[in-house]
Amino acid sequence: MNCRSENLWLELIAGSRKTSNFLWALILFLGSFAFLLVGTSSYLGGNLISLFPSQQILFFPQGVVMSFYGIAGLFISSYLWCTISWNVGGGYDRFDRKEGIVCIFRWGFPGRNRRIFLRFLMKDIQSIRIEAREGFYARRILYMEIRGQGAIPLTRTAENWTPREIEKKAAELAYFLRVPMEVF
Repeated sequence: MNCRSENLWLELIAGSRKTSNFLWALILFLGSFAFLLVGTSSYLGGNLISLFPSQQILFFPQGVVMSFYGIAGLFISSYLWCTISWNVGGGYDRFDRKEGIVCIFRWGFPGRNRRIFLRFLMKDIQSIRIEAREGFYARRILYMEIRGQGAIPLTRTAENWTPREIEKKAAELAYFLRVPMEVF
């Protein structure tokens, strides 16, 4: 989501709360829970799930392996649910021409450095840079080059931008900040 005026550009970053993350976490939870139930029912000798008769699955080795995959899947699913609830990677980019300040805020994992807050003067911005790698795993990332600080990524590496979309966004931001645009 973008919110722009003549002197202010505010861009909200979604982070981990995307529909695809919800779907993967739900699918992984349901699948791993089913694996754990089948492994447990093979151990107990009864049917906890009527779709999978436990008499056909021996506890050793199939039930043990299914229980292991179920437990491992539940751990991975809980990790995904935690990143979704913590909204890791979410935040905002705020460019204020009136005050001459750029603020970049992101949420991280819980701990001492959970809040990532970067603040720069607009006069220290050297350029807006696009890094494009073509090929089998094509990726396009938008960076902001800061004098003395290096390059700060403004887009996530997992986002699949078309060349036209990333160029348009970079051109608009470079025009707003009144800095040059570079392509690598």
